[in-house]
Amino acid sequence: MADKAELTGLRRNDAYGWHFQYLTIIGLLLATITFALASLADLTSSYRISRYKNVFSVVATPLEVLITTLYGSLVSVDKELVIPKEFQLGLLPDIGFHAVPAVLLTIDYLLFSPPWTISFRQSLGLSTALAFAYWFWVEQCYSHNGWYPYPIFEYLTTPWRIVLFCFSGALMAGSTEVLKFLYRTANGGS
Repeated sequence: MADKAELTGLRRNDAYGWHFQYLTIIGLLLATITFALASLADLTSSYRISRYKNVFSVVATPLEVLITTLYGSLVSVDKELVIPKEFQLGLLPDIGFHAVPAVLLTIDYLLFSPPWTISFRQSLGLSTALAFAYWFWVEQCYSHNGWYPYPIFEYLTTPWRIVLFCFSGALMAGSTEVLKFLYRTANGGS
């Protein structure tokens, strides 16, 4: 007979939204696309592909910084708010999923990319739109599966989920501004 973790894992593998219910997986997908475009641009010396990579970077890098910040903050309070006990990872995979993408994308932006031209207002609009799009996606998955991808959503009422997603949008926009400041500092801009 299968144990609880195996049954729960099978349920998640067959769930509506599959693993794309998880913000971590969405962030990893965007980071992978960003790095694939960067590699392709380097191999082909294509300005057009490089521009596409930079567009993805404006979304993927602050999103990964957000994921790292939220994950680290919640785990410092209670790891089971984000990962049920039966799915908790070892230290290296945990760091690999939740910190390394943010670090590598930040290095790529600071050392190998042009400065972002997105304004704070645009960044806040984009980040908030992404936060609410993800919330609607999570609710869509919940309506099919009967469970949320992250345990914290089970504990929050709808008004508190709104607060969480508004805060996340603002934090992502703030991350964009901090990254732009670091870029100017590292590259001598004003």
